[in-house]
Amino acid sequence: MELDFRKNPAILSNMLDVMADGVFTVDAKGHIVAWSTGAARITGYTSDDVIGQSCHILEGQNCKGFRVLTEFLDNPSPYPWGICNQECKVLGKDGRELYLFGNVSILRDEQGQVAGAVGTFTDLTAFILNNQKIAVLEEQTNSREAFQQLIGKSPVMQEVFRRLRLAAQSDVTVLLTGESGTGKELAARAVHALSARKDKPFFAINCSAIPETLLESELFGHVKGAFTGAIRDKIGVFQAADGGTLFLDEIGDTNPLLQLKLLRVLQESEVKRVGDDHAIKVDVRLITATNRDLQTLMAEGTLREDFYYRIHVFEITLPPLRERRVDIPLLVNTFMEENTKTFKRDVNEIAQDALHRLQEYGWPGNVRELKNAIEHAFVTVADNCITIWDLPQEVQRLSSKAGLSSTTSSSLDPAEEAGILKAMEEANGNKTKAAKLLGISRVTLWKKLKQLKVP
Repeated sequence: MELDFRKNPAILSNMLDVMADGVFTVDAKGHIVAWSTGAARITGYTSDDVIGQSCHILEGQNCKGFRVLTEFLDNPSPYPWGICNQECKVLGKDGRELYLFGNVSILRDEQGQVAGAVGTFTDLTAFILNNQKIAVLEEQTNSREAFQQLIGKSPVMQEVFRRLRLAAQSDVTVLLTGESGTGKELAARAVHALSARKDKPFFAINCSAIPETLLESELFGHVKGAFTGAIRDKIGVFQAADGGTLFLDEIGDTNPLLQLKLLRVLQESEVKRVGDDHAIKVDVRLITATNRDLQTLMAEGTLREDFYYRIHVFEITLPPLRERRVDIPLLVNTFMEENTKTFKRDVNEIAQDALHRLQEYGWPGNVRELKNAIEHAFVTVADNCITIWDLPQEVQRLSSKAGLSSTTSSSLDPAEEAGILKAMEEANGNKTKAAKLLGISRVTLWKKLKQLKVP
């Protein structure tokens, strides 16, 4: 049996209805006369909703195709091949924004006059939205407001992130410097997590928290009977961290004898347990940290010079919070989200005066102190908004000089210097804008630029 579409239009209609794409026709005045099942499925409009209606029902924001359909019908000559491959955004019947990709062609009668038009469109909504999500994620990644567990968008923190990435690309010995509470252990964990050793152990030891008499045993291990109380053999953290990373915090608090033994481990890649002459090979990446001035300790004779130069291969300085005040709102939001889960309380707002007070405070305890302040607020807050009265008393009692007592020492570390210069570049030399980017006052920036001999 021969199928003739001209004699049996129902065949063509059925074919159009099984298509996934939408198909429609309009008359010469732009009124819809046919509407396929695919068009109804995509837009939510049934044929009863649209037939007889103006094609303006298909208009939407930034629509370059269907929006100009009536103009096209009136003057098709600029479009000899029709309106082809046009993207437009329209509203579906349920109010959703739909991203369509369509084509429209003129229909003419036997005299060559415009009789109407036929159009098709494909639904690209899912594809477009997924790509938008990917673009947002890429933008967030590129802005690097978070790096592993470290948070900061200030130029000084961006420089820290850059140096941490560099450190992770090799087994170089890293020295992390900075005040207490600036996040040195988080930085060490970030280096490990991004390194080739990420699937191996990570151990962290605070050298100032363990008595000197026990620290050597903790690091290198001991054999049974090595000293009173050594009732069994014990491996040290160097052996436990074999293949991975060992982080030694407060390295400046170790005594010269222990420094000598650590130097031997670094040079020979082997340890000797306390009470044992047998050397044990280890493969450990060492990261050290301190909040003290190691050069001063060298001058005082409490830090060996050879040990200093062995651990001071690649230094990364974590800036104090008072030098990156622009990061405080980010940190506050993060700590609020964490405490919402911990306290099971939906505290999701902070009053502007409270946030302003947090940005003015000097933060001698740095990020750790800020985290504790937000936890304190979760204990005292009455509803879902933290007020200035929910903050610790020392923050509430902020004096007018508290925020200004945070100027840096006379010498600037490389990370801070790089951050300042980058901010000045981004601000095109405008000190007020650069100070705002850095989260410090213009006077403080002026003093730092004077140290750098930048006009």
